[in-house]
Amino acid sequence: MNTTLSEVSRLDVTQIFWDVDDFCRAFEQQYVHRPQLPSMPGERLSQSRLSRSEVMTIVIAFQGSGYRTFKEFYTLCVLPGWRHAFPKLVSYNRFVELRPWCLMLLCSYLYTRTGEMTGIAFIDSTPLEVCHPCRANAHKVFHNQVGWSRNAMGWHFGFKLHLVINERGELLAFTLTPANTDDRVPVPELTQGLIGKLFGDRGYIRQELFEELYERGLELVTNYKKKMKNKLVKLLDKVMLRKRALIETVNDQLKNIFQIEHSRHRSPFNFLVNTLAALVAYTYQEKKPALDLEFKDLAALPPAIF
Repeated sequence: MNTTLSEVSRLDVTQIFWDVDDFCRAFEQQYVHRPQLPSMPGERLSQSRLSRSEVMTIVIAFQGSGYRTFKEFYTLCVLPGWRHAFPKLVSYNRFVELRPWCLMLLCSYLYTRTGEMTGIAFIDSTPLEVCHPCRANAHKVFHNQVGWSRNAMGWHFGFKLHLVINERGELLAFTLTPANTDDRVPVPELTQGLIGKLFGDRGYIRQELFEELYERGLELVTNYKKKMKNKLVKLLDKVMLRKRALIETVNDQLKNIFQIEHSRHRSPFNFLVNTLAALVAYTYQEKKPALDLEFKDLAALPPAIF
């Protein structure tokens, strides 16, 4: 059964291809040579049948397709149903070899999809497991690159994804670290260029970090621990701290809708491609989790309330 581009994905795949293709054309204008596949030293260079934009589009489309494995998506959907849109499709095994080819372009393209800085930002981290904790000792793909972490859900073995979003649910910044990295370590670099207020949980409490960010025009706002002295907090800040579940909703969608986490990776490059493609796919979601901060007309209420 043939499947159209619009039927398989929650995303507008046609729009994604146009945007990605325009980006790749602008990128390729900086180079004289034709696109070539990665090769080992001394190996003969070969040309690719698929363009970079086609590879990127298919990889991004998978993240919003609802398929649980890329092999199922490519063999059951792309090969039989998308050949009219991608006439030079290659076999599944060949496409798996092409996926790392678009890693750098995916990273660059994702930075063009970041949202607008509004003065309100939320920060949080979420674990990305590379395998079940019971198999951690036998895991070899990410040897010496991952670590252990623990949260309310238990122990995790893998990486940690750090995200910064605005109140519209748009991505502002992101980074990956081993799971045993303190949440406060990547914050200074992650928030470069941001101003306004940054809302986080108690894991980001550190006086030195607050002062460093405050000197750059970014105020870090967190809840206080039970043993800390009570301090005056603006009412608006208290309200926004209660809305911090917004970024947790984004993390939940990345894992359950855009499949940013799974334990089937066979190389670090494919893991990075999957992570970046999931973030790009999220930016194309039409209705993102957001806060309605617009002033409402409450003329019927008594003036004393205001």
